Amino acid sequence: MKLFYSKTSPYSRKVRLVIHEKGLNQAVTCVACTPFNNASELQAENPLGKVPTLILDDGTPLYDSPVICEYLDTLTADRLLPESGLERWTVLRWQALCDGILDAAYNIVMERRRPAQEQSADWITQRGTQIRRSLDVVQESLDTLPGRVSLAQLSLGSSLAYLDFRLSEPVWRDRHPELTAWHEDFSRRDAMQSTQPE
Repeated sequence: MKLFYSKTSPYSRKVRLVIHEKGLNQAVTCVACTPFNNASELQAENPLGKVPTLILDDGTPLYDSPVICEYLDTLTADRLLPESGLERWTVLRWQALCDGILDAAYNIVMERRRPAQEQSADWITQRGTQIRRSLDVVQESLDTLPGRVSLAQLSLGSSLAYLDFRLSEPVWRDRHPELTAWHEDFSRRDAMQSTQPE
């Protein structure tokens, strides 16, 4: 299999975390690319030209991180996403919330790259409010994380790391001490250490 990814994409990082945690490093060749530079090989496989994109051994492309993560999770017995029941929906809800945090943060980053006179302060403020509100819920819900590492923890670790990497605000650590402690501990995992953005 081949994974097209960006070294700075938090969505790519989540997939790479799954690959590492599942022990699939030898089964997946990771190919770094820059989607904004018209990566032709990527665009030939994914008409959206987005990362991550996974090419299966039979040539079938899969895209968007939740789809790729779920596929990769089926390849070994030690599952990161429970197959059924309330536990499955809990993990999927965590992933959706954390992906929403990523979406809001990414939109702020992209908005700030526009010429200053074209930026929308209201847009940035609204996305910042989404992030703060979501982090409040995350901190209050830490005790609902599964007892063993799952796609929930990988999604959360990826989203918090992206806030640190790309945004100086919201200053989430000041408002969320329990979440900060969780993240500092989780960041010591080999998977997190080996997938840090460059």
